[in-house]
Amino acid sequence: MTQSLAPTLPPILADARDEIPILDLAAYLRGEPGERQRIAGELRRIFEHVGFYFITNHGVPQTLVERMFEEVQRFHAQPLEAKLRVKINQHNVGYMPMRGATTRHSQISQNNKPNVNEAFFAKRDLPVDHPDVVAGKPFRCANQWPEDLPGFRETVVSYQSALESVGKALLPAYALALDLPEDAFDEGFREPTYTLRMTHYPQQEAEVEGEYGLAPHTDTSFMTLLAQNRIPGLAIRLPSGRWIDAPAIDGAFLVNGGDLLRRWTNDRFLATPHRVVNRSGQERYAIPFFFDCATDYVMTPLDTCVSSQNPARYEPITYVEYITWYRNQNFAHAQAPGAVY
Repeated sequence: MTQSLAPTLPPILADARDEIPILDLAAYLRGEPGERQRIAGELRRIFEHVGFYFITNHGVPQTLVERMFEEVQRFHAQPLEAKLRVKINQHNVGYMPMRGATTRHSQISQNNKPNVNEAFFAKRDLPVDHPDVVAGKPFRCANQWPEDLPGFRETVVSYQSALESVGKALLPAYALALDLPEDAFDEGFREPTYTLRMTHYPQQEAEVEGEYGLAPHTDTSFMTLLAQNRIPGLAIRLPSGRWIDAPAIDGAFLVNGGDLLRRWTNDRFLATPHRVVNRSGQERYAIPFFFDCATDYVMTPLDTCVSSQNPARYEPITYVEYITWYRNQNFAHAQAPGAVY
């Protein structure tokens, strides 16, 4: 049965902010003694019981975050014709038109209608003569950039670089949280794969069964970092089954894990479902950053998450294999006649 939409949810509880832990990274990023172990302990608790957390004092300038939101709004304000000049390709790079994706991979919400959003996707900004680009390796293409938005590309690349640094800085704590050496993820993240999704959610005027800005789902990623949005609409499904509206904390990032983290940890760490319904009366923009290992790295359930009582539940998989499956399940451009990748 399709999950009910936001207007039918119970009112947000006064203590909803307390449901999602806040990690202050200032001392951790300074390398103060004991901070890696402290943050690791917090992450272990978070991912075994909640799946979402906030980070503050993360090192990303708020001015850069604000510029990024401005650029996303500027991109989506273009005429549709201009946006379609950079239409999404087989590498999931470019512009996805309104209702261009339908959430079909989710186990908690079935029979969804196409999602009421449009989005522009960018990955690492590889040059056109990069060997992987020339070879046509999946999800390693050059980005597509709009022609008439000076400064757009530069802001996006700067923002991606800043969030890549945050993701890499957190990896030792993730390793320790999983009872692994601090450098356990170094090889897999030698050149991380990442995707920045720049999304526009128009106001949804009426409640329609099975229609969401973004239907209930879990992310695909190892780590998702989401800049705080002043326009509400994001709701999180706690492990208890209760939905809460995501609170906003100025200057923070909301962080969660996705299906690749869950698979890699043999279900030890949560991939917590969430959804978006925009009933704010305003246009809503979001800039989730999906952070993953190298495209060809093989993720096998970690030794510390496998035992005779809890054998490996998943076959080894690469980012390319998983994201290809995800794209073909959910994205309209991958299901169009003649779309053979």
